Amino acid sequence: MPEVGRNAPSFTLADQHGDKLRLSSLKGRKVLVFFYPKADTPGCTTQACGLRDIASHIGDTVVLGVSADKPEKLAKFDEKYSLGFTLLSDPDHEIAEKYGVWTEKSMYGKKFMGIQRSAFLVDENGKIAAAWPKISPKDTPTNLLTALGS
Repeated sequence: MPEVGRNAPSFTLADQHGDKLRLSSLKGRKVLVFFYPKADTPGCTTQACGLRDIASHIGDTVVLGVSADKPEKLAKFDEKYSLGFTLLSDPDHEIAEKYGVWTEKSMYGKKFMGIQRSAFLVDENGKIAAAWPKISPKDTPTNLLTALGS
């Protein structure tokens, strides 16, 4: 997992519209990169809608949600809840692995690999300003507002 003060792992991923987004293209702005397990599930919906609801309080901070879902599913999720921020597709979990959030999980006694809900605040210089591993859906917006001093 990237440490606070270190460079954020770079990436280029397709968004919900199929357009490529490069993290480095956002240099000069703060960026929240949050990883969530699956679009349109209860916890992920709570997290994404919570971030949508604080958008007017975070200035020009960019919000990027990352999951293994395909762009089409991300587009439906965005449209259904009017999220208004970029959702990125990491189907091969390459970026989730770079950020240390592709982990073994367990549900109903079955073990499987998946995304551990986590969030990272990247500063204007591309360094990790804050990291929240295993964050709860409801804490993501609150932690972001606190870190931004909002």
